[in-house]
Amino acid sequence: MKAKPRHSSAWDADPNVAGMYARRPQGLLLDSTFRRGFACLAPLGLSFDAWLFHPQIGELTSLARAFPDTKIVLDHCGGPVGIGRFAGRRDEVFPQWKASIQEIARCPNVAVKLGGLAMCLLGYDFHLRPKPPSSEQAAAAWRPYIETCIEAFGPDRCMFESNFPPDKGQCSYQVIFNAFKRIAAQYSEAEKTALFSRTATDFYRLTLG
Repeated sequence: MKAKPRHSSAWDADPNVAGMYARRPQGLLLDSTFRRGFACLAPLGLSFDAWLFHPQIGELTSLARAFPDTKIVLDHCGGPVGIGRFAGRRDEVFPQWKASIQEIARCPNVAVKLGGLAMCLLGYDFHLRPKPPSSEQAAAAWRPYIETCIEAFGPDRCMFESNFPPDKGQCSYQVIFNAFKRIAAQYSEAEKTALFSRTATDFYRLTLG
């Protein structure tokens, strides 16, 4: 199995969005020096995991088109943001995020990880409620994002992910995967196998058991 370089390019002008990433450089994926280093990945048989916020998906799309032979994973459903300057604007932001997802899905070298949605970044208030969410509640909140990704990329380029420990601020590991199972219930057995294991196994060239 080859290693999977991951470089956080998450950046936003609003510090309430950027949080711990506030000091990251703007436009990193477009930077010529970064791209010179990125060009080394494919010849070495390496893939790239990309963590960013949804307004930056277009930058990753540009990178994927410039390096079509480099396999890329878009982490955490493309980082849809519902805090800071995006708070209270879900009806406006969701179509923008969806359009970006549909556009990057046109790049055959890109896959997407379905998860990371229990982070406070998404803007749900589960962490403020007296009780953590049930898997039914989590599935209802996350379903529009996960189904959009599956529709755009297809199950063969989608993989459910754990994002623990960051996700534990809103719910348990068991709730997360039970929510995934609820969302996946509508798909065929072959599609479920892709979503829960085969896509990840194929993408990362894993040898199991």
